[in-house]
Amino acid sequence: MTALKEYARLETSGLWRAAEEDQRREVGVSFGDATLVISDPSGRPLTHWSLAAVSRTNPRTKPAIFSPDLSGSETLEIDDEDMVNAIDQIQRTIARARPKPGFLRWLTLAATSATLAWLAIFWLPGALVDQAVTVVPEVKRAEIGASLLSRTARLAGTPCNDPFGNLALRRLQAAVAPEHTLHILPEALARTAALPGGHILIGRPIIEDHENPSVVAGYVVAEAARMRAHDPLRRLLEASGPYAAFRLLTTGTLPDETIDSYAKYLLTADPLPLPPGYLLAAFRQREVTARPYAFAEDVTGETTLALIEADPFDGVAPKAHLGDGDWISLQAICE
Repeated sequence: MTALKEYARLETSGLWRAAEEDQRREVGVSFGDATLVISDPSGRPLTHWSLAAVSRTNPRTKPAIFSPDLSGSETLEIDDEDMVNAIDQIQRTIARARPKPGFLRWLTLAATSATLAWLAIFWLPGALVDQAVTVVPEVKRAEIGASLLSRTARLAGTPCNDPFGNLALRRLQAAVAPEHTLHILPEALARTAALPGGHILIGRPIIEDHENPSVVAGYVVAEAARMRAHDPLRRLLEASGPYAAFRLLTTGTLPDETIDSYAKYLLTADPLPLPPGYLLAAFRQREVTARPYAFAEDVTGETTLALIEADPFDGVAPKAHLGDGDWISLQAICE
């Protein structure tokens, strides 16, 4: 059998030249399993050419000329179409089977690029934020918080400042959020918001629109709990994009436009939800009743029913966080 199944035996004659300076001589050519056998007229083999190494030096020209190496010094001319077609077919089959370094390099490059793109899109942003949140020291957090507080003051007004109101605010802070600093904004903010460095912003409506001081105490407790569950610096970096985290890691600063943009976002962003059980634990720890806060959030009580039904103090604070005089002073702090 030959290398091609359709041929039981394939042989012909040709003109062979062993070297460039030699004369061509007539030889017999037979087509075997893996070689081209060149024999003298008596059938004695003169040489064997590996089919994988044979190449045609004059494509689409007759007679066909083949050579076993790139130098082309040894040649074989064949006129027989069956033999030429058979060798050409073998060459095509071998060419298809050969590894294609260019394609492999392209495939490797494409796979590498796709992996890098996936990392850049899905892994890198989160990794940058995680690293920044982990390594940024408290003093830098306080500096970022102070910058944000200054920017929000441009948008929502300077935090309300009245001697008696400030004293009441500090007493409320000591009672329900001693690790934080409370600020009441006169405009723009309707609820509460948190800044890096332990700052809690309170919207003026929370102070003025309610008659029960337990409402404002509840909002402060809820925002402090939210800060523990959702790091304010992480929220800033996630909202601002990976470049902000990269900038913070490499230079220790955030661009002014990042601070400005986040300050605007913070004044109107909806608060991140917290599980009722988590909130109730915070109310219980600070001895603040949850029911007034729950009804301030939803006057119908439908969406805050879990807080109302499981209020650890059944709507009555176990101790007064603000006396009547302090509550009146606090409500007038922005006047």
